[in-house]
Amino acid sequence: MTTNPYLNSVSCYINEDIKRKQPPPSSSDVKPQYVHHLSPSPPPKIPIPKHKGTKQRCVKFTVAAVISLLLLLLLAGILLAYYYSSSCVHGMQCGDGMGCVWESQWCDGVTDCPAGQDEANCVRMHGSSFLLQIYSTQSKNWRSVCSHGWTEQKGRASCRNIGYSRGTYFKSGQQKADSDGGFLIVKSDFNPEASILRQLVLSDTCPNNSVATLFCTDCGSGLNSSSASGSQPASLGSWPWQVSLQFGGSHRCGGAIISPYWIVTAAHCVARSSSPGDWLVYAGIVDPLGTLFNPAYSVRRIVVHEGFNSVTRRNDIALLRLSKPLDITDTGSPYLMQAQVSLVNSAECNSSIAYNGRISQDMLCTRETEAAAKMCNIDSGGPLVSLKDGVWWLRGNNIWGEHCTERNRPGVYGNITYFLDWIYHQMRKHQDD
Repeated sequence: MTTNPYLNSVSCYINEDIKRKQPPPSSSDVKPQYVHHLSPSPPPKIPIPKHKGTKQRCVKFTVAAVISLLLLLLLAGILLAYYYSSSCVHGMQCGDGMGCVWESQWCDGVTDCPAGQDEANCVRMHGSSFLLQIYSTQSKNWRSVCSHGWTEQKGRASCRNIGYSRGTYFKSGQQKADSDGGFLIVKSDFNPEASILRQLVLSDTCPNNSVATLFCTDCGSGLNSSSASGSQPASLGSWPWQVSLQFGGSHRCGGAIISPYWIVTAAHCVARSSSPGDWLVYAGIVDPLGTLFNPAYSVRRIVVHEGFNSVTRRNDIALLRLSKPLDITDTGSPYLMQAQVSLVNSAECNSSIAYNGRISQDMLCTRETEAAAKMCNIDSGGPLVSLKDGVWWLRGNNIWGEHCTERNRPGVYGNITYFLDWIYHQMRKHQDD
């Protein structure tokens, strides 16, 4: 006989209750008990959806993954913001908030910074003897290049590395130099099309301490230029780098040749008329009739300094790239004027009785003699040069001259030395135009 589990459970409960309320029965009172119970219906079965737990786990995993991804993106954004806004911790700043590069990437012949700042100032011609020097990030100093194995081909390649055009190269030379700081020696497998920076190795010695000199142009040397105490006509060919910038058929401003393709002048001369086709360049003339007997050079590109301010005259400098190289042996016009001036220190020039703090580090001040003062209004953008060791160096380009007849209003020039990095950068950027 099959035992009903529901009946057994109920019987046990009843029996236990009787035991608590009645005295124990005698044996004669015990009789068989037959109690009929209906088994209650089993509890209804609730259907459980299949795979519900799996789906819930998938949803939770997806949400967690999305949240994790968003957190990672937020962290990456914070790190990138820190990378671009903070100073470099383990590298070198490109400049203008444009990121960092490893120190080993600086001056390695490969452009890594967005605007090429890491390769912009790695080659120079040092001093009046034009020693070729390269900056080494390994030794953290400027090193002269040993002349052993140096050739004219390597000289041309080095000039292009600085920013001069292919046809600009003048000559290479050699001279003795001290061994302090070590040297750089050219690799035997030299590639003229590759950067000079990738073809040099460090060396503590150089045969006979003979190092290379480099002349990318002959401008500034070998001239029969005499100083003038007052304003007077210059002798023929005295200043072959002096040019006249002509707009609409008449002289607008002066300029100076820094290479056969490049002219430097004041930004205020060309900022409002920056279409290259409107300009012509003549070498060494100021007289209108001079244009009849001298060749005109067309302008291919005008580059005005991006920081030029027409009110304060800050960064008042511009470059003109010619369509064809200019012949700087042009004898020019006999009416070009010259005068001697002296530099005025910036503290005096910035005094309250002079320019009252308007002179910034990108400017130079000069004082003209009375005889020279009448030149002030005719040569905006013209060059200021100085002689050192037989070479004429470009020091400035005229930006203010309208008040130079007054005792406390010196002439003001743009400081070319301050702008050298910018000049070389523009020359490199547009050298193949």
